[in-house]
Formats: sequence, C-alpha cells, structure tokens
Amino acid sequence: MRLKKSIPNMFTLGNLYCGFLSIGFAANGQFKNAAILILIGMMLDSMDGRLARMLKADSVLGKELDSLADIVTFGVAPSFLVYYTYFFQFGMIGFAVAGLFPLFGAYRLARFNISSDKTGLSYFIGVPITAAGGILALLTLFGNFIPNIVTTVVFTALCFLMVSRVRIPSLKDIPLPKYGTIITVFIAGLLFIIYRGTYEQFPYLIYVAVPLYIAYLSYRFVKGKSRRE
Repeated sequence: MRLKKSIPNMFTLGNLYCGFLSIGFAANGQFKNAAILILIGMMLDSMDGRLARMLKADSVLGKELDSLADIVTFGVAPSFLVYYTYFFQFGMIGFAVAGLFPLFGAYRLARFNISSDKTGLSYFIGVPITAAGGILALLTLFGNFIPNIVTTVVFTALCFLMVSRVRIPSLKDIPLPKYGTIITVFIAGLLFIIYRGTYEQFPYLIYVAVPLYIAYLSYRFVKGKSRRE
C-alpha cells in the first residue's frame, strides 16, 4: 500500500527535478535542452495525477508536492529560459519582468488549491501554469522561427491569463482515445526533435525521454483496457 502511494509521488519528484535541470541548462546556454526538460516535466505532470486516481493513491502529501513541482518546473524554469534567451538584453528590467511569471503562476496555483470546487468542471478558471510554462518552452524551442516580439506578447498575455477569470476548456469531456492519440503523436514528434537537435550535445537526454514515452504508452494501454472492461 505504501509503495502504491509512492509511485505517483515519484513522477511528481521527477517533474520537480526536470525543472531544476532546466534552470541549470538555461544558465549554461543549452536552451533547447532546458525547453525539452520542461516538456518532459509536462509529460510527468500529466501522468502523476492520473496514476494517483487509477491506483486510488491520492494523498495530501502528493497534492503539496505537485504544487511545489509546478511552480518550479512551469513557473521558475520558463521565466529563466525566457530571460536568458531574450530578456537579458534589457538588464535588470528584463530580469524583473521575467520574475513576474512565477509570481502570477504561484497566485494561480494558490487560488486553485483553495477553490471549493475543483472537480467535475469542464473548464479551468484562468490558464493553468502547466500549459503556460509549456507554451513558453515551445516558443523558446522554436525561437529561430518566431520573432522576439511574439514571445514578449505571449509572455505578457500568459501572465495575465493565469490570474484572470477567463474560462479555459479542460478537455475533460474529450474521450481519452481521441485526445490521447493527439498527445501521443505530439510527444512522438518532440522525441524526434530531441534526437535530431540535441543528441550530440546531451545524448543521455534521449535515454530519459524514451522510457518516459514508453511508460506513457503503457499507461494509455492499461487505462484503455480498464475502460473497455
């Protein structure tokens, strides 16, 4: 029983560690690796909660760890990534502006945690920090094709959208096979980018991403089988 409860927490801690590694890579100028680690963190984040529900291993500790991991991996890490890739040229002003992202994200997480009704809704109130951080990571990953002004506008918009009262569809009503197929193809494309773009710089990253992808596929198979039964 204790092992069952620890499995989702291991994924959450892996998510948190991805955030730490992303900050380190960004500081060392390896921006693609930093962005990819945030996306790997998204994969882990999407699995820990579902595993907890599937194993009936929800815990207060797991919820607290999840919030801490989210603020690091999808709040602090993306803000450092944006600062080192673009905002650095504005000096301390750029550094201060980049720091606003985790502040807005922390407020969004705290508001969500104290919400009286977090289940049964088909929408989120404000953009989730996970999605916001992932969008910034993608903008950085494809930064060579995206003008800096677009990154600035999206960065600013996401800060305010996270704390807004705008209702964002949660996709909970979309059947898992259809939605899961889209996610699976998307992650497969990212793994290809990892292999082609970063293998020579950091070959061990592929050894982390591929097992996680296999674990994700295994989860989808088990989940789909249990639904059919």
